[in-house]
Amino acid sequence: MSTVTNGPATEFPRSTIPAPEYRAEKPSYSGTGWVVFAAIMFALSAALNIIWGIAAVSSSHFFVAGASYILSDLNTWGWVAIGFGALETLAALSIWRGGSFGRWFGIAVAGFGLVAAMLSIPAYPLWSLTLVAIYVFVIYGLAAYGGKSSVDR
Repeated sequence: MSTVTNGPATEFPRSTIPAPEYRAEKPSYSGTGWVVFAAIMFALSAALNIIWGIAAVSSSHFFVAGASYILSDLNTWGWVAIGFGALETLAALSIWRGGSFGRWFGIAVAGFGLVAAMLSIPAYPLWSLTLVAIYVFVIYGLAAYGGKSSVDR
């Protein structure tokens, strides 16, 4: 019988040493779709916010006529929308890059965007409420599923 020695005083028969068991764990992709959804919605909402902002700055006629705003006027809200469009573009790129910074940056931008959309309801109510719904889904997707998967931990 063959034995394995681990020094001068201990000897173990080879038959009593268990063979190592290797199990390949399948990666958990739970919630990946929500993170991709959040990034795509940020990209779409960024493009549409930039278009909305350009229309507001150029005094287009499809906004509600004679609306009174809580803060400033339609021209200012147009520049705010363009700025949020740029931030949303950065957030989408950061989410696609991965990492926790993109997740938290996306949640912060969506939170500020949600407040701005609520404040701009007098200009274009349907679009503002649509943005609110998009931002809520983006926050949910990033908060619930934006962290590392169980395999990465």
